[in-house]
Amino acid sequence: MVGPGSLKFTELARVPGGRARIAILQTARGQIQTPAFMPVGTQGSVKALGPDDLRAVGADIILANTYHLLLRPGPETVAKLGGLHKFMGWTGAILTDSGGYQVFSLADLRRLDEEGVTFRSHLDGSEVFLSPEKAIAVQEALGPDIMMAFDECTPYPADREETRASAELTFRWAKRCLAARAREDGPVLFGIIQGGMFADLRRTSAEQIASLGFPGLAVGGLAVGEEAPRRREMIDVVSEVAPRDRPLYLMGLGTPEDLVEGIARGADLFDCVLPTRNARNGQLFTRFGRLVIKNRRYKEDERPVEEGCPCYTCRRFSRGYLRHLYMSREILAYRLNTIHNLTYYLSLMRQAREAIFQGRFRGFYDDFYNARVGEEDDAENNQY
Repeated sequence: MVGPGSLKFTELARVPGGRARIAILQTARGQIQTPAFMPVGTQGSVKALGPDDLRAVGADIILANTYHLLLRPGPETVAKLGGLHKFMGWTGAILTDSGGYQVFSLADLRRLDEEGVTFRSHLDGSEVFLSPEKAIAVQEALGPDIMMAFDECTPYPADREETRASAELTFRWAKRCLAARAREDGPVLFGIIQGGMFADLRRTSAEQIASLGFPGLAVGGLAVGEEAPRRREMIDVVSEVAPRDRPLYLMGLGTPEDLVEGIARGADLFDCVLPTRNARNGQLFTRFGRLVIKNRRYKEDERPVEEGCPCYTCRRFSRGYLRHLYMSREILAYRLNTIHNLTYYLSLMRQAREAIFQGRFRGFYDDFYNARVGEEDDAENNQY
């Protein structure tokens, strides 16, 4: 066990001649086996699930978002109520995103300069200012285990000059984030690499951010509209440069294919809203592809979502029942669907770790793709 304000990262095994690896990320609240997927609890809640549900599906670490918690209920309220762990009733590790991506998504409502970003709240339209210093202060008040530096998420597409300027601003902001920390026993700070879709700019950003001594590095500015081959090329560039004694976090990448490709390229941490959001939209992940539960074909289907899945949903309920709940807009549908999707994601991580440890990652990789038969058409007749 390590003390507050620190972490220990230990690589246990790596694919011979490759980058895929398993490691232990030790925090003050326990250890996380990597590669690991972090369920997203944007506003201090993984939608439809409680802490016991999260433990049951195998989560060791979850993500919460600075932008949303800044606006509501406010970091002062969270701090007064004992910090984010007590506030949520979650005893595992928490990582907070700095809010950079959410501010990026508000491009039409923001004004950016060297000092930070001024934007309009999506809740009430009030003006809010977020700087590197404020992002750190807010996260320290929230009290996660890991916090992220404030960055500018480079848009896509962007020309070379715009991308270069964005990455250089992120570097200057990273230095200000390091200087802004008020507590040595506070959250561990990770730096974020930008550089858009230009390999040399990605490489330079990775070298610059790594040189600042962050104990963990993250790759930002991906899954913003670029094609998958270009995305994977950028991950390769960063992975070649990033020091291997630190965890590498791919921010916001979340299809099962993204996870497997990221693991193959040496990534250790992942997060995405996809499994929880898709669950609420009736889209369930299986090793064969995506299953759209509203489709009429499942009305009288007695099978579980996926044979052999260990989750509570698959052990207890049929596709027919899950379809009925979803078509009836029963709240239980969102909980049961989310339990299944997160179990699938966290099981995929576990299977990858086991394959790396046992020296059969290539077989795991091939089996993953061979099993997938495509995505269902959610436009199928779905009349109740």
